[in-house]
Amino acid sequence: MKHLKPLLMLFILCASLILAPLNAFAAASSSSSSTSSASSSTTNTTAGGKDSVQRIKEKGTLVVGTSADYPPYEFTTKKNGKTEYVGFEMDVARQFAKDLGVKLVIKNMDFDSLLVALESHKVDTVIAGMNITPERKKSVDFSKPYYTGHKYFLINKADKNKYKSVKDFAGQKVGAQNGAMEYNLVKENIPNVQEKGLAKISSLVLALQSHKVNGVLMDEATAKAYANNNSNLITFNSHIKIQSGGIAMAFPKGDTSLEAAANQTVAKINKEDLINKKWIPQASQYMKSYKKHNTVASYWTFFAKGVEYTLIITVISVVFGFLLGTLFALMRLSQNKLLHGIAVCYIEFIRGTPMLVQIMFVYFGIGAVIQSLPALVAGIIAVSVNSGAYVAEVIRSGIQSLPIGQTEAARSLGMTKKQTFHFVILPQAMRNIWPALGNEFITLLKDSSLVSTIGVGELMYQTQLVQADTYKGVLPLFITMMIYFVLTFTLTRILNYFEGRMKHAH
Repeated sequence: MKHLKPLLMLFILCASLILAPLNAFAAASSSSSSTSSASSSTTNTTAGGKDSVQRIKEKGTLVVGTSADYPPYEFTTKKNGKTEYVGFEMDVARQFAKDLGVKLVIKNMDFDSLLVALESHKVDTVIAGMNITPERKKSVDFSKPYYTGHKYFLINKADKNKYKSVKDFAGQKVGAQNGAMEYNLVKENIPNVQEKGLAKISSLVLALQSHKVNGVLMDEATAKAYANNNSNLITFNSHIKIQSGGIAMAFPKGDTSLEAAANQTVAKINKEDLINKKWIPQASQYMKSYKKHNTVASYWTFFAKGVEYTLIITVISVVFGFLLGTLFALMRLSQNKLLHGIAVCYIEFIRGTPMLVQIMFVYFGIGAVIQSLPALVAGIIAVSVNSGAYVAEVIRSGIQSLPIGQTEAARSLGMTKKQTFHFVILPQAMRNIWPALGNEFITLLKDSSLVSTIGVGELMYQTQLVQADTYKGVLPLFITMMIYFVLTFTLTRILNYFEGRMKHAH
């Protein structure tokens, strides 16, 4: 058992290092990030069978899931350098929270992740231009509808004589948002269509402007908002007949108490016609007036915040990934069959599944059980676990690449196994694997962008906010690309410096 003690001590050390800082970091991030607060505040265990209205009043917050890239429904802007959610559906959300007597917390994520977040109780309700459809009603409940709109095509102005009706798109490339009603409408109404589905409306508009698609199908109000803010785009009515009960709030199946409370709010909104008379005009006027001062350069605080979160995720994941990698590398090299088997299963499984799936599983799967798990911490855990598998193989290959004579010579000089590993094997292995480890760390910095899918405010997430706010697609991406280059170039220089020190020491 003596040879197992170092492994056991390392395992205990890794566990304590991971759990303690992440718990503390979760508490700190919940007060500084709307994403984390939204996650940590959702503490319910089940929607049905309990008075969810009372639960929400007790916790003091209503967590609303949305995809804030859909003007004038919901979109983002900056106020005093901070993100602010605006649009007529955000006014609906504020009215609902006000009627409940609680604080509103917005959870912004991709549209196709909203129902997953709702079913896993990461959010209390979804307000995101979501149409009532028979398919959706099988998994979630809806409030009474508060808005109904037609479906419009957004096209390049240069193509205005080419595309005038839905028939003109036969055999052409047409874009639609993943998970939205428009995605199915495109397939059902356009013969031989080449459909392009993306998570963000802003990405679809960028694809349209770069001629990757010939048109984008979206809601009337949103299409007109993009056309009014971009002189190179125009829109027209698709006249596609839709079978929808209108746009409404979505709730977990069986959440009757919250649904009833929402219906009271919707009844008040519809009776006073607040959306058409007040909130849509406010959103439209705000978009027009704000456009005059809305430049990408004025959003530098968004990029700065994105860099901050990207570095936080990268640094913490590098540390934990290296610890996990070292642990599982030693386990895989162990003569103990159980430890060896566990390490092989971990490494093969993690390397055999995409990081994006792992991130979503940790947040929506494990997070459904651990309700207090913030999105930021879930992202760090997933990225660390993924990195650990690759680092483990790098370290293992470095150790096994050394000649067996190194170990034999050290033992013949009277060194113990521990001394041999610490003073002879590990230094040489680290020097050999340093370039490979450096590549893994650089890859990790770039792959941190994947956590944007669960609403973590890192660099790619902030870029999407800037795209939605400024109605510009290419320039924010170019800025982000240059920021990533500066970060990776700097990291490369640091890694090369330490590599040089190792060679000099040798």
